[in-house]
Amino acid sequence: MPDDAKSSPRGGGFQFKVRGPRDFYGGLVLIALAIVAIWASGDLPGQAGFAFGPGTAPRMFATLLAIFGALVALTGLFMDGPPIEKYALKGPAYVVGAIVLFALLIRGASLDYIGVPVQLPALGLVPSTFIAFMVSIMGSSEMRWIESLLAAVAMTIFCVVLFVYLLQLPFQLWPWV
Repeated sequence: MPDDAKSSPRGGGFQFKVRGPRDFYGGLVLIALAIVAIWASGDLPGQAGFAFGPGTAPRMFATLLAIFGALVALTGLFMDGPPIEKYALKGPAYVVGAIVLFALLIRGASLDYIGVPVQLPALGLVPSTFIAFMVSIMGSSEMRWIESLLAAVAMTIFCVVLFVYLLQLPFQLWPWV
């Protein structure tokens, strides 16, 4: 072996370096999510001739998600990118809590099944959307009250216009209506 030849400390073989860890692992998560969606829609009938079945769209979108996830993961292999940062749980916890709170408040709920003798009244779309938005925004470290209140009002108006007037879904708007 010539003196100027360098040998790998591991003895050769295929090696790759993840140059953009955030993209690489994010792409893998997207692929895993697509696999779960394909598996979950597996018992739905697919396309028959030119007619879509109930399982066609979920499988089609899950396949597209897997393709895009693979592209994102490949960019993490071949292009430099930012490292994975420390993960904070506060923001996602507030968002998940706001979603659960919205589900409990919009139609009302009884908490007897978890051993709490409380009946939450049905507040309707307007208060439920406003409260859920405010709870979710509190998970941000950059929250400002005035901006958050204005954004919550705008989001509530958008939801009412979209769901009640444009899509004509039968939502109760207020607790007393």
